[in-house]
Amino acid sequence: MSCHVSWQTLTCRMTGWLTRQADDGDTDQYATFGQSVPGILGIMRLRIGKYVIVITKSEKIGLIKGHVVYRITDFEFISLRDGAVRDKDELTYLSLLKRHIKTGPMYFSYTWDLTNSMQRQQVAPDVAIWKKADERFFWNRYAQSELIEYSKTNSDADQFILPVIFGYVSLSKTSINDVPLTFGLISRRSRFRAGTRYFSRGIDQHGNVSNFNETEQLIVLEVQGEDTYSFVQTRGSVPVYWAEINNLRYKPKLRVFDSAFETARVHFDQQKKSYGTNYCVNLVNQKGHEQPVKSAYETAIKLLGDPEVAYVYFDFHHECRGMKFHRVQLLIDRLVEMGADKMGWFQSVTDPEKQVSVPKKLQNGVVRTNCMDCLDRTNVVQSMLAGWTLQKILVDAKVLAFGGRWEDDTKFELLFRNVWADNADYISRAYSGTGALKTDFTRTGKRTKTGAINDLMNSIERYTRNNFFDGPRQDAYDLFLGNHHPYEVVEPPFRDHRPLLVQSMPFISYGAVLMIGAALFLPRANDAKLSISIFIGIWLVVLGYSIYFIAQHGLAYVNWPRLVPLDYVGEQEVVHPGTGKIRGWVMSEKSKIESKIRGLEEGKKRTE
Repeated sequence: MSCHVSWQTLTCRMTGWLTRQADDGDTDQYATFGQSVPGILGIMRLRIGKYVIVITKSEKIGLIKGHVVYRITDFEFISLRDGAVRDKDELTYLSLLKRHIKTGPMYFSYTWDLTNSMQRQQVAPDVAIWKKADERFFWNRYAQSELIEYSKTNSDADQFILPVIFGYVSLSKTSINDVPLTFGLISRRSRFRAGTRYFSRGIDQHGNVSNFNETEQLIVLEVQGEDTYSFVQTRGSVPVYWAEINNLRYKPKLRVFDSAFETARVHFDQQKKSYGTNYCVNLVNQKGHEQPVKSAYETAIKLLGDPEVAYVYFDFHHECRGMKFHRVQLLIDRLVEMGADKMGWFQSVTDPEKQVSVPKKLQNGVVRTNCMDCLDRTNVVQSMLAGWTLQKILVDAKVLAFGGRWEDDTKFELLFRNVWADNADYISRAYSGTGALKTDFTRTGKRTKTGAINDLMNSIERYTRNNFFDGPRQDAYDLFLGNHHPYEVVEPPFRDHRPLLVQSMPFISYGAVLMIGAALFLPRANDAKLSISIFIGIWLVVLGYSIYFIAQHGLAYVNWPRLVPLDYVGEQEVVHPGTGKIRGWVMSEKSKIESKIRGLEEGKKRTE
């Protein structure tokens, strides 16, 4: 299998060796890859060249029905151009990609379709894994597009197209009541409308919502027949047009935009097609900052009037106040009253003669849970719902006698709680940049003061990351997923075009702090108290003004994404009376650059 450029060929042989052949026919085997590599993550075209992303190391996560699942632990970029990369913007693009792959938990299997749930795999055709992969969770679909295009004329390429999921996988061999089994948890993050906490909210025009994750809990009995049980839940942002606009305040400005009835209908049509009846659990607060999102969601649900979209509201913070998270059982009771217990779970049995899995039960609905971020409150609810369903499954499988409880097996209970808490942390880090809140309850079954302190520290870290570091993280998502094409950009997006005054204010404040510190702690003459006091006073004024300036023009100091403009922040959104010139500059300057680029591209097309 080869990927052609103008002057050379990269060959991926059946053995896993990589070679590159130049026009003169000379072939050099890469010394770096003296052994077979696990796979190819994809091929990315940036500003001035193409790069093959090779998986160089992976770790075995576990086995599911005899299939090995791996996590990517190391990788390397192979340039299809000679010579070192010196272009500054090209290096920035490469840095974004490397950071995304390094920090993103990515998993693959050569023989098991990780993108599809057990139930969907039962109806999948007998073709190459990538051809039956669920498009939503095929994380490297864009990176594999060149190989996929090549496979249309050469089926041998199929074996090199390796679908990868972004999320979390845990597979553990354990036992309950001396019955050996595999307990698994797989979370798959959708590549559509993917991004970071404040730069990706709500729904888009195609019905995709932010932070959409499918989580599948697996039980495989290691006994004759190898009964397999699967229970799927989903989470995703409230499916209306809304956003929280960063401005350096702890709670960003909330905006709920025009009615999203039509796009909400598209979203739920897709969800019903994938899962059946949707039981929508809304956990946002009914008062204060979050109330407009709750109202918009309920309006959309009411307009839908769809009997297959059942809605239940649960004010998590009110019902569970005082750390009484066990009261989530009240929500489960409501779901049972609505008929959610009848949606069941998936079960398959291995036919001993044909050695194939035969479906015995199907899950015909899904609980779709959300809070504002679809993280912390959602994690608590999903883990409790998973435990409630697990109880029913184990009784049905006769692993537990009627009246028995899986929580009585302390070893398994510890495994269950830690796996679900780890899952919460992985999903949270991908979206917010930190571990999840409230995981002390998930791990121990009770809320603790230590957990509350950890939550406070995580909240502070989230504020810092979301305001000052998430721009490049969002850019990395957009670049890897193909939402931005560097080779189409005329003017690189990484220049800081802010006015000099705006750029200089943080340095002025740092300088003021330094001067005040020097005046306070460096040796000084005894008769210099007055002059030192005046000196400190002057720099305190400078520090105070610089902090005031930054606070008043917070939008200019947020680390915004640069590759794909945010559709909900425009010039009118950031212009305020008296300070409009500076505040409005942030987005108006971006608009000018984009207009210039569009004009150049149109001129180029006319010339061609």
